[in-house]
Amino acid sequence: MSNQRSRPHGRLYGVGLGPGDPSLMTVRAVQVVAEADVVAYHSAPHGRSIARSIVAGHLRPEHLEEPLVYPVTTGTTEHPGGYRGAMEEFYAESAARLAAHLDAGRTVAVVSEGDPLFYGSYMHMHKRLADRYPTEVIPGVTSMSAAAARLGTPLAEGEEVLTVLPGTLGEEELAARLAGTDPAVVMKLGRTFPTVRAAAERAGRLGEVRYAERATMPGERTGRLDEVDPESVPYFAVGVVPSRRTGPPARVAEGEVVVVGTGPAGPRWLTPESRGELAAGQDLVGYATYLARVPERPGQVRHASDNRVEAERAQLALDLARRGRRVAVVSGGDPGVFAMATAVLEAASEEPYRGVKVRVVPGVTAANAAAAAAGAPLGHDYAVLSLSDRLKPWEVIAERLSAAAAADFALALYNPGSRSRTWQVAKARELLLEHRAPDTPVVLARDVGGPDEDVRTVPLARLDPEEVDMRTLLLVGSSQTRRDERPDAEGRGWTVWTPRRYPDAAGG
Repeated sequence: MSNQRSRPHGRLYGVGLGPGDPSLMTVRAVQVVAEADVVAYHSAPHGRSIARSIVAGHLRPEHLEEPLVYPVTTGTTEHPGGYRGAMEEFYAESAARLAAHLDAGRTVAVVSEGDPLFYGSYMHMHKRLADRYPTEVIPGVTSMSAAAARLGTPLAEGEEVLTVLPGTLGEEELAARLAGTDPAVVMKLGRTFPTVRAAAERAGRLGEVRYAERATMPGERTGRLDEVDPESVPYFAVGVVPSRRTGPPARVAEGEVVVVGTGPAGPRWLTPESRGELAAGQDLVGYATYLARVPERPGQVRHASDNRVEAERAQLALDLARRGRRVAVVSGGDPGVFAMATAVLEAASEEPYRGVKVRVVPGVTAANAAAAAAGAPLGHDYAVLSLSDRLKPWEVIAERLSAAAAADFALALYNPGSRSRTWQVAKARELLLEHRAPDTPVVLARDVGGPDEDVRTVPLARLDPEEVDMRTLLLVGSSQTRRDERPDAEGRGWTVWTPRRYPDAAGG
């Protein structure tokens, strides 16, 4: 063995330089660059590096400069692995070059625009080297922070959730996320700008989006995104959807009513479209229990009411829309399934509301949520009925229930019982047993998705009306529905499912 002591490894630094203005470098970033032996920076194939231009005033003649030149940026490549293969090879070679300096005991500062670990070029070196060498990351001011500062608008306030999106996402994905978020920042515009603009328009938020180009750098430009020429947009540009609390309000040409399905429980069941419509509403109208599930936002007016005044609620929403307001009617589950969409559309079909625009936004139904919790009991043809006789006579309910049972549909039964309706479940069980075997699985799904969720199965003959209330939905199997034991994480459990293949007349 050699008696010579091995030279200690050098130290790796990932240095955030901020958004472009050298004066926005942190004191720590300046100190690290000054003390480094090697300053590495990424650059495009043309050789110019924005990172180097930011740090140029702090470079010394004795610094070893290590330019890491991308083999390709937005162009094409003949690499056999395509763009991804070319970049992986480049990152591996770059890491090897830096490792050689570190092995020689040199301190290496890899400088990066913005923050090194926020869409930064440094992170690719970090992932390949940080587990092998002493490493420190120096955070920097992000480009989105600079954009917000130059636009003079808060990014997020209070309980708002800031979403950061790469413009390289597809239009449909971008639109869904923009529709369902509070404030947002879309990074990496450039050639993605037409897609981003189309997505913002599709999400109904184009009028809100602000544009910032080269914030804090020479050639800085800000304005409205919908007024920007797509051909003029560089890579270093971002779109900012500001906080709804202080940002510009979405322009509403005329009042409208949007009936929004919120799913059977809390926020986990909201679709992005529903979340966006609830956030955009100037007035929220709904049953008090459902309205309480929607986060409160400054500036919104809430109109809560009892569960039994659907017609009055619909008229209130339409009256508000006639006065130019953007109204969201909050409906549990799906608004078109025993819910508020019909009430609103019925009222809107009469004067003086015929000219009011009405849209319906779907939600997860209670039947589908209950079925998923139980397995797949609605996996074949099924019928959906309400056992409430408040809006239709029991004779109609009994006739339809018998017909659906005779046709061997699986059944989803809404509104099976309440304090004032205690006999319908027993009568329904009696009618069903005329067509179904006593051991037919029946799922009792209560408060699915909520804190008191209780989903279990019983044979039809043992269905107890005392265990059913208005928060319970019943799923009754067909002749083919099966109940199987399937261990869960705790080693117990069951599932109910209806095969998609129906036996033929010969019983095959």
